[in-house]
Amino acid sequence: MDRTLAVRTPESIAFSYELAGIGSRFLAVALDFAIQIGVMTLIIVVFAILSAGDPAQKAAAAAAKSPHWAVNVAIGFIVFVVFLILFGYFILFEAFWNGQTPGKRALGIRVVRDGGYPLDFTASLVRNLIRVGEAAFGSYAIAAVSAMLSPENKRLGDMAAGTIVVRDARMESPERLLAQVREAPSFAATAYASGEERELIHRFLDRRAGLEPQRRRWIAHQLAERVRGRVPIELRELGDEELLERL
Repeated sequence: MDRTLAVRTPESIAFSYELAGIGSRFLAVALDFAIQIGVMTLIIVVFAILSAGDPAQKAAAAAAKSPHWAVNVAIGFIVFVVFLILFGYFILFEAFWNGQTPGKRALGIRVVRDGGYPLDFTASLVRNLIRVGEAAFGSYAIAAVSAMLSPENKRLGDMAAGTIVVRDARMESPERLLAQVREAPSFAATAYASGEERELIHRFLDRRAGLEPQRRRWIAHQLAERVRGRVPIELRELGDEELLERL
């Protein structure tokens, strides 16, 4: 079930998220698992090709030449690779791909920190280390129950890391939004911005947390430059988003 979460920033800017439902999150995980299985299968095939020959003879030769510690190191390396594929996949993608894995991107959802802040590496690490326990005990049944009972659709990893999974709302182009605003402006003009511009700025501030960082910076700059020349001198030195928040 999808739910909506209202958030108010320290700057008194209010916006809302559509929380991702259990169904879309399950499908995203299933797609990610399919990718992981494909990667592990590819590794096994490559290893098998490289190890082609008489398996029994090679195993006997390897056992005769390799000391006990080398076997342990090899086993440890294999375990590490499997862990990296199964869980490092989620940690690295979410930390460095704007809160998304390939599965989440395909389903149009992303992970953000409570309050709408972008996901960082620490939060990604915590939520996905908890995933290890969730997968080991009950095959994600505990995670599903937790998400159903939580008002914010949080599994245990989200609770520990302070994160939420939201739908990835895409911002429309400034030109399209401005055209919509002109049809029915709802903001009064001020000395620094017209009613249409204030409506456009409001829509950006309301949806900015769901934008990719590069797109967010570009739109903020375009909007800020429209009004920067009209505001008092002390406001002109502010960053793009901070200036828009003041308006």
